[in-house]
Amino acid sequence: MKKAILFAAFASLCWAGVARAEGTTREATEARLQHAGEVLHEIMAAPDKGIPEEVLEHAKCIAVVPHLVKGGFVFGAEGGRGVATCRTANGWSAPAFFSITGGNWGLQIGVEGIDLVMIFQGDHGMDRLVNSKFEIGGDASVAAGPVGRHASADTDWKMNAEILTYSRAKGVFAGITLNGAAVRRDDDSTDAFYGHEIPTREILTGQVPPPRGSRAFLDAIREAKVQAAASR
Repeated sequence: MKKAILFAAFASLCWAGVARAEGTTREATEARLQHAGEVLHEIMAAPDKGIPEEVLEHAKCIAVVPHLVKGGFVFGAEGGRGVATCRTANGWSAPAFFSITGGNWGLQIGVEGIDLVMIFQGDHGMDRLVNSKFEIGGDASVAAGPVGRHASADTDWKMNAEILTYSRAKGVFAGITLNGAAVRRDDDSTDAFYGHEIPTREILTGQVPPPRGSRAFLDAIREAKVQAAASR
């Protein structure tokens, strides 16, 4: 019981720190979009470590969390704000904002920032994001995505998970555990960016034109496939 209380308190502090650091002004949301685009570009530019072209072709939605804050002392907690876009008949949708919070148990001490990319596969994966309220590993299956120009030859990734994850760690942790992490709509960021309340479903299904400020992120999404093809 004491562990559960400590964990909840730590997770709350972790997320509160992220919220204060990033803010929810229009400028802050545009900066997050810019950063998310840079993260995707840098991951794709890593020699033999990028996301395979076939994975990107198969993607229904792509979400990026720049600087997911992860801390741990006997237990761990994650907290971050991200942006996502889904494939539509006319290309990629306007960006939707979400938060991700959660934790994993284990012997680990430290705090680090991790850049996270999530590839949502198939209609079920897309529905999870569109509904903007689910638990990774509980409601939606998750697996580490294949990397590199040759990894795409293995087709298991197409069938075994609704979400594929890619991360770039900058600190002492070897990897990232997302099981149990909760993904929710980020109301504050959505209101700040769009100027009013708007349903996530309308944004991600292409009913909302991409506003000014989203170009850098959407350009990075479109260029990712070009980068992947060039690395083959």
